Amino acid sequence: MVSKEELEKMRDEKDVNGLIKALGPYEDKKNREKAAYILGDIRAKEAVEPLIGILNDDYWPVRKAATLSLGRLADKKAVEPLIKLLKDSHWHVRETAALALGAIRDKRAVEPIIEALKDGCLNVKCEVVDALGDLGDERALEPLKEILNEKDYLLRACAVTSLGKIGSNVAVKSLVNSLNDENYFVRGNAADALGIIGDESALPHLVSALENSKGESHEFENALKDAIEKIKARYKS
Repeated sequence: MVSKEELEKMRDEKDVNGLIKALGPYEDKKNREKAAYILGDIRAKEAVEPLIGILNDDYWPVRKAATLSLGRLADKKAVEPLIKLLKDSHWHVRETAALALGAIRDKRAVEPIIEALKDGCLNVKCEVVDALGDLGDERALEPLKEILNEKDYLLRACAVTSLGKIGSNVAVKSLVNSLNDENYFVRGNAADALGIIGDESALPHLVSALENSKGESHEFENALKDAIEKIKARYKS
């Protein structure tokens, strides 16, 4: 059986074959997990198929490690197997599957990830929201706008950021409304998103929010100023 020291030597030497062999079922489960992470760390493209092969492993940390590494390798062969993991029994694996699919950015993942917004785990839901922003598909606009009604401010903050990443003018009205969110973090992210989208119709709302700000959050005020400058510069050029 391989040791942790030997795994680190394989990392240093980029011994892909040795690391793939260390994924085998007769190795110690923690060492198999470590080997899966290392293959992603060293960007071992040859490891895509072996990593896909352990996505159904009984030990969930191995599934998580393989999932993360497949996201880092960004090979589209992994998309369908990773989509299946959005329904894994362990939330860490589901969360990492959403992260990986967002990193790969294959449009086949859009609808399954939208469906994963129904996940009951907050950690998973936050990662799903982030992934929809990374995928940048307008099919996610309405589901993300619905997230703005969630009680958890972190979810709302992630949603406004993802709406900005998608960059559609359709989101402007919802983002303008989020400038009045009770949480300054959400308000700041909404300002950032409006600056990224750059729609001129948001300008008076940003100016009004800045004028009405009472100095409770310098971060929010700076985000408003940056967004105003970005939009003005866009329409000057």
